[in-house]
Amino acid sequence: MKTTQLNILAFSGSLRLASTNTALIKAAALLAPPSLHIDVWQGAEHLPHFSPDLEEAPPENVQHLRKLVGDCDGILIACPEYARGLPGSFKNLLDWLVGGETFVNKKVALWNASPRASEAQKSLRLVLETMSGQIVEEAALVIPLISKQIIAQALVEDDAFSSTIKAALQSFASVLIKNRSGS
Repeated sequence: MKTTQLNILAFSGSLRLASTNTALIKAAALLAPPSLHIDVWQGAEHLPHFSPDLEEAPPENVQHLRKLVGDCDGILIACPEYARGLPGSFKNLLDWLVGGETFVNKKVALWNASPRASEAQKSLRLVLETMSGQIVEEAALVIPLISKQIIAQALVEDDAFSSTIKAALQSFASVLIKNRSGS
């Protein structure tokens, strides 16, 4: 049986250059097995503020984002918590996805680089479920990286972190394969 590569679109909820959540999804891209391709999308800071008035003719970068979401098999999100909620720029990104059909029934793995970011995770779950996303619990991951200056390569080289990331990716891939085959 021929296996096709699964495509995962990864979003960090942080715009911070030294973000641990961004390092986490970049490490996932480095650790992904050959059957997975992870595209780390970084463009939230270039999206205009969401306005329903622009829905009929969305800006080009919004159209591109929607196409990426529509073409992927699953979405990986690692999001920090700001003031007990989602970062505004990330909520703006999600708002741009509400108006289309590309996000409906999309499988989503939620990762987090801080065990203390529980309020943002609750809020994110509510938003994603409202958008008809399907959260894959067995692929959820919380890694305690808070207050650490860490880059993706350091996570890859750390046996404990890398094995945890690989296990979550494998769980996500298993669900995506079942979804693709219709089982």
